[in-house]
Amino acid sequence: MQKASKNLIKDLKKQRHDSYLLFLDNIKIIKDALKLGIEPKYILIQSDKAGELEPIFSKYQSVLYSTDRTSIEMLSDSKTPQGVVCITEYLLDVVVKPETDFLVLDGLQDPGNVGSLIRTACACGINYVYLVDSVNITNSKLVRSSVGTIFQVKVMQLSRGDFVKFAKSNNLNLIKADMFGENIFNFKKSGKVGVVVGNEGQGVSKAISDICQFSVSLPMKNNVESLNASVSGSIIMYEISKNNF
Repeated sequence: MQKASKNLIKDLKKQRHDSYLLFLDNIKIIKDALKLGIEPKYILIQSDKAGELEPIFSKYQSVLYSTDRTSIEMLSDSKTPQGVVCITEYLLDVVVKPETDFLVLDGLQDPGNVGSLIRTACACGINYVYLVDSVNITNSKLVRSSVGTIFQVKVMQLSRGDFVKFAKSNNLNLIKADMFGENIFNFKKSGKVGVVVGNEGQGVSKAISDICQFSVSLPMKNNVESLNASVSGSIIMYEISKNNF
């Protein structure tokens, strides 16, 4: 294992906010990503943890580097880094028509919500996710909250205008989460369905609302008006996927 130079660390720090680079700092997520064929550009290991961590990544000697704790902290977003950072390119999936039920996230900005929704989509067998004017897929908090499932589903990023054109040209069947919609537990699913979850504060945009065929809501008691976007979206996804388990 080679030692990372000061210049390398400096260059990587500059690339920290590159929109197509992932800085993975969770051992489980790194291992899962590598199992799924993700090619690392660099794997940096904290020097005093080399004995513990180097055997895990011994297959990648050509990109394996040792460095100090300060450099690991500099390249990690975690408050308590695990002693390793893996840097890899994230290649966005080409926008394609879904072959399963799918998830549309319209203007979501909270990376924790987006990551949690992608994780639920993956758990439900919903293998297509469209990020429409939402937080970037390489956001480190998003990656952590997805627990690596961004590598298991097709995630496509596009503008609202492009998504509207795409949805119309492919006759996509869309249902939006809306507090005034039909009770989701009474909804009769027909064919592939796309669940649209809107912005945390404003809901689904007018442009996408206009192309949704149905609105669905969650029944609530005790005067509760709404739930967190990731909670409500997850319940809806499980409901429309219940016959797939």
